[in-house]
Amino acid sequence: MKNYDILVIGGGIVGTATAMQILMQKPELKLLLIEEENLLAPHQTGNNSGVIHSGLYYKPGSLKAYNCVKGRKLMYQFCEANGIKYEQCGKLVLAADENECKKLDDLEKRGQENGLTQLKRISKEEIKDYEPYASGIDALFVGETGIVNYREVTEAFAKKIKELGGEILLHTKFLELKKEGNQLIFKTTNGEFASSYLVNCGGLYSDKIAEICGVDPKVQIIPFRGEYYEIKNEKKYLVKNLIYPVPDPRFPFLGVHFTRMINGGREAGPNAVLAFRRKGYLKTDFNLPEMSDYFFSRGFWIMAKKYYRMGFGEFRRSFSKKLFAEALQKLIPQITEEDIVPGGSGVRAQALDRNGNLLDDFCLIEAEKMMHVLNAPSPAATASISIGETIAVKVVKNIR
Repeated sequence: MKNYDILVIGGGIVGTATAMQILMQKPELKLLLIEEENLLAPHQTGNNSGVIHSGLYYKPGSLKAYNCVKGRKLMYQFCEANGIKYEQCGKLVLAADENECKKLDDLEKRGQENGLTQLKRISKEEIKDYEPYASGIDALFVGETGIVNYREVTEAFAKKIKELGGEILLHTKFLELKKEGNQLIFKTTNGEFASSYLVNCGGLYSDKIAEICGVDPKVQIIPFRGEYYEIKNEKKYLVKNLIYPVPDPRFPFLGVHFTRMINGGREAGPNAVLAFRRKGYLKTDFNLPEMSDYFFSRGFWIMAKKYYRMGFGEFRRSFSKKLFAEALQKLIPQITEEDIVPGGSGVRAQALDRNGNLLDDFCLIEAEKMMHVLNAPSPAATASISIGETIAVKVVKNIR
């Protein structure tokens, strides 16, 4: 049985960033990162829209705000230093009516409080200068926003881990934990390993991993599928860069939007549909034990009562290309359902507390010889280097 100082569970961008930062701070540590799938960035990281977020949306003083703003700067620096293709293209947030104009005022103020310096209010007439086919009565241009391929970033993190002496094992699922003296013994599908410390970056299964480790996560991961449509090549001209609606502050998702991908493609989406399996990438995906797990929890039904109208609307739109296109037409009136074709999907690991609240902030729980990352949805990819640094400081301090 091989012995390590630290074992990291999860080969997404947060797990790899954390492992990299730990070894950068203390390269003499023996570190192993394990990933259940046969490649890195298999779930949330590899199936998002590739946006480097500015920090516009998040409550000042929150972990999301701090780590997104800091992480965005670090992400640009990392990409530049490591030859990863990226672009700081900015994005446009469009207000469709007077009510949304007031919300846009609040967004602008929040962005300023979070230290954003490239915010510009755009009049109805000026919108066409930024996005010729977009429509709105008011808009906010956010210059700090950018685009990148987060799979490439994750692979670059992995390369750094190996250069610093760390090890990565794919196709290795964590099954069981035993404590023997000062050591943690991990049973996996690839054998047993001993370690002095655990960092759980298990994403969709982070709550279950915490429970296996004897830690009460106090939250439950609810999977929300985000479905994308691709814009046909002949209609890509409709979208210049990134076009977002003013988000509904009652819901922790940003609404369907248009994204220019770093490879030149154009995507529309994602929506936010309750998935019936944690890895529920398809509408037909179903796992009875996993579904029962949250269907029989009190918190889930409190949440369902709160958001049932919105949830029903998202569900209808998931099965109707026409309704999806109608939502997009609020941003670009010329887009039609003939202009879009089904694309990929991703599943968000959204933490829900026992009172039915969808956690709005990142959630890290420390336990004896362990750190559990229990809520790291968007903007976690943007914030990953900063999150990893925060965790690494705590881990290195505890392992001395």
